[in-house]
Amino acid sequence: MAERLDRERVVRAALALLDEVGLDGLTLRRLAQDLGVKAPALYWHFASKADLLHEMAATMLRDLVGGEAWDEAALAGSPWQDCVRDSATNLRRMLLAHRDGARVFSGTLVTDEALRDAVEVPLGILTSAGFVPDDAARAWGTVLSFVLGFVVEEQAVGGAEGANGFDERFGFGADVIVAGLAARLR
Repeated sequence: MAERLDRERVVRAALALLDEVGLDGLTLRRLAQDLGVKAPALYWHFASKADLLHEMAATMLRDLVGGEAWDEAALAGSPWQDCVRDSATNLRRMLLAHRDGARVFSGTLVTDEALRDAVEVPLGILTSAGFVPDDAARAWGTVLSFVLGFVVEEQAVGGAEGANGFDERFGFGADVIVAGLAARLR
């Protein structure tokens, strides 16, 4: 008996295919082939490839938020500076876990309420530190933009610089953001 095709199975298969062939090789036809179905069967679950990419990004985030790396209690108990650095590092790891992960995530719309709720922890830490809510949201957006841009470059180069070079540059960038936020907070 064939395994039932549902959104979760399609997304997990799409993430596996992404890791194998990259974003440019990820087609609905190839995905359907891997799942043992005809391409039109996928449209029952996703209206378009863009719709599938949105759900892939949401699933990547759900995996991060549901995993050990995103420990809300640990985040909530740390200084805002550590929260910013740790959040950036965890987002980077999430994106690097999948080939072209940053490209998949860039420009997608994550509409899952549970994922928006997960962002409330770092936003709450920033507002508790004295940032007004709009500045806390902008700070979080800045962190996300930095991480996405950095990882897009990192994945495009393919590690030619070596992990240490990227790690050092990433740490420097996260420190610059923290310093800029600290200056703004004063």
